[in-house]
Amino acid sequence: MDSERVILSSKQKALRINLNENLYGTFAEIGAGQEVVRHFFRAGSASGTIAKAISAYDKDFSDALYGTEKDGRYVCQSRLKKMLLHEYNLVEDRIKRDKHPSKHFFAFANTVATINYSKTSQGHGWFGVKFQTSPEASPSEVFLHARLHESDALQQQMTTGKLGVNILYGCFFLNEDPKELLKSLYDNIEQGHLEIDTIQMNGPAFKGVDNRILSLQLVKLGMTDAVIFTPDGVNRQAADVLYKKNILAIRGSFRPVTKVNIDMIAKGLKKFREEPKVDPDNIQVLFEITLNNLKGEGDIDEQDFLDRADILCSIGQTVLISNYQKYFKLVEFFSRHTKKRMGVIMGALTLTEIFNERYYRDLNGGILEAFGILFSRDLKILLYPWRDIESGELWTTSSTPIHPRLKALYDYLSFNKKIVDIEDYDEDVLSIFSTEAFKRIKSGNGEWENMVPDFVDRIIKEKCLFGYCGMKPNDKEDVEDPALAAARAIEQPTKD
Repeated sequence: MDSERVILSSKQKALRINLNENLYGTFAEIGAGQEVVRHFFRAGSASGTIAKAISAYDKDFSDALYGTEKDGRYVCQSRLKKMLLHEYNLVEDRIKRDKHPSKHFFAFANTVATINYSKTSQGHGWFGVKFQTSPEASPSEVFLHARLHESDALQQQMTTGKLGVNILYGCFFLNEDPKELLKSLYDNIEQGHLEIDTIQMNGPAFKGVDNRILSLQLVKLGMTDAVIFTPDGVNRQAADVLYKKNILAIRGSFRPVTKVNIDMIAKGLKKFREEPKVDPDNIQVLFEITLNNLKGEGDIDEQDFLDRADILCSIGQTVLISNYQKYFKLVEFFSRHTKKRMGVIMGALTLTEIFNERYYRDLNGGILEAFGILFSRDLKILLYPWRDIESGELWTTSSTPIHPRLKALYDYLSFNKKIVDIEDYDEDVLSIFSTEAFKRIKSGNGEWENMVPDFVDRIIKEKCLFGYCGMKPNDKEDVEDPALAAARAIEQPTKD
C-alpha cells in the first residue's frame, strides 16, 4: 500500500523482533490456534522474546483464566481486553526488573473464529497488544477488529498469523507514525482477504492520536466501507451498535447541523416510532456522512471532519462514516446486523436522484437490481418535503417529479407504503441549507446563527469550528448541556 516503505516478509519482521534483546513478553491466542506465535518460533532466536505462549481452546479453561462474559461470547472486545490485562500483569509480576532492567514488556492477544465447515458464518477476530516503549514507560495499547473474507479456514488462519505479526511489528517500530502503522497492517496480505473495521491506539506511545481520524483512515484507505462512533467519540464495532435494532438513518453533510436537520430527525423519529413493527425502546439513530460528502472540495480535510464529528457527538448522536454512495449498499450493510424494520429519512430532492437510472449502470440488473436489494428488506423511506426554489411547489410523495419510465415503480412503492411522507414538518426551516450556513460562518456573517439550533450555535462558538473566529460565549453563562438540549429538541420538537 506504500511505495516508499520497504515491506518486510512476516519471517523478517518476526526475526527482527526476536533479535531485539529489549523486547520480552507473552502470546495468548484463542480460537484459531497459535497462528501468530508460530511465526516467531519458526523465525529463530525466539527464546529471548517469548516468555510464554498459551492457547486456551477449552471454554472452561478460558473462563478460569480470564473470567466469563455476560453475553457468553468469546470473540469480543471485552474478552480481548481481559486477556491483555491478565497476561501483561503476569509479565510484570513474574519477570523481575532487577534481572531485566532494559526489557520492554509486552502482551499480545487475539480471540478469533474462522469460517465454519458449512461456510454459514464469517471468520472474524479481535487482536491486541499491550506494550512498553521503554522500561520506565507506562504501557500503551493497540487493539482492532478484523473480518476474514477468505472462503477457507486454513487460509484465514494464515492471514491471522500475518496480521498478528504486522500488529506487533508496527507497535514496536512504527508507533511514532500511527498512520504508517495502520497501513502496515496489510503487509503481505491481499486487501480483499481482510477487512479492519475497528481500531484504537491508546497510551503514552500514541499521545496526541485522535482515534476518530484513525477510524476515518480505515474508510479512506479502503480497509472497510463503514465505521461507527458513539457520542463518546469511540470507534465501535457495527455489530455491537446495530445488532437486532430498528435502525433509523439520516444522511447529510452536517457542515454544520442546521435547524432543518434537527427537524428532519425529530419528525422522522416520531413517524418511525409509530410504525407497527418498530419497538420505540430499541431504535438506533445514525447520522451518516459519506466519504463523498467529506471530500467536498477535493481531498478529505481532517479538521473539517473533526468539526462535524465534534458537533454530532456533542449533541449525543452516533455517527456513521461510510463509503456507501448508493443507498442500497447502506441498507445491505444494515441488513448484516438486523432483520428488524429499518428507516431512512430522506429529502424529496434526494429521492429523485435515487430514481435516476444513470447511477446503476454498473449493475447487470440496473435500477431494478438495486431496488430489489433496497426494498426486499423491511425498509421505510420517510420523505421530508422540499420546496422548489423556482416554482415554489412543495415536493411530497404525490408531487415529486419522477421520470415517466419509472413512475409505475414509484407508484407501486408509494401505494405499498414503502415511501411515506413526514407530514408535520416545520415550514419555516425548509429554506435552510448547510452549504449557505457554512459560507456565512467562514465569511463572518452572523446570520448563520439563525440557521442552526441554539445548542449547535454554542458548540461552534466554544470550539471555534468551521473557521469561526468570533468571540467565545461567556464561560460563566448558565447554559444547558448541548447533548441534553439536542435530545429535548429531537424528542419534543418545537417551532423556533
